[in-house]
Amino acid sequence: MLWELLVLLTAVAAALVGGVFFAFSGFVMAGLARTPDEVGAAAMAAINVTAVRPPLMLALFGTALACLVLLVRGVLDGSGWLVAGALVYLAGCVVVTAAGNVPLNNRLMAAVDAGTDVAATWRHYLRRWTALNHLRSVAGVAAAVLLLVPTLT
Repeated sequence: MLWELLVLLTAVAAALVGGVFFAFSGFVMAGLARTPDEVGAAAMAAINVTAVRPPLMLALFGTALACLVLLVRGVLDGSGWLVAGALVYLAGCVVVTAAGNVPLNNRLMAAVDAGTDVAATWRHYLRRWTALNHLRSVAGVAAAVLLLVPTLT
């Protein structure tokens, strides 16, 4: 019963994280893209500062921790669904964030802070960050579905 609850809560959390990423991909980035480059860049830099706080960090990395536990359990039990769901979340949400989105955030914030090449940095950031964010959004939802398959069968 405890494992089933952990799987359910992890799936819900993965879907929640995917939903947060979807909101950014679906309308936040599009809204920022409609502003002058310097305004969009400054707004996103401010968002990046506030994003690194407990609500998002607990959701993103607490879910990652739960996925690690489920990954081990899935390997031990031979549950390909749990393994797949955990790996999709870890690779698609956590690794993409760390290897792709965070370095882009850091470059954007450096450009905004220095006041140099903000427009060009923003235009590159907007395309690349949003594409990576689409991937994170799909990964969060896909992980949730994969984690839930064993409970639906």
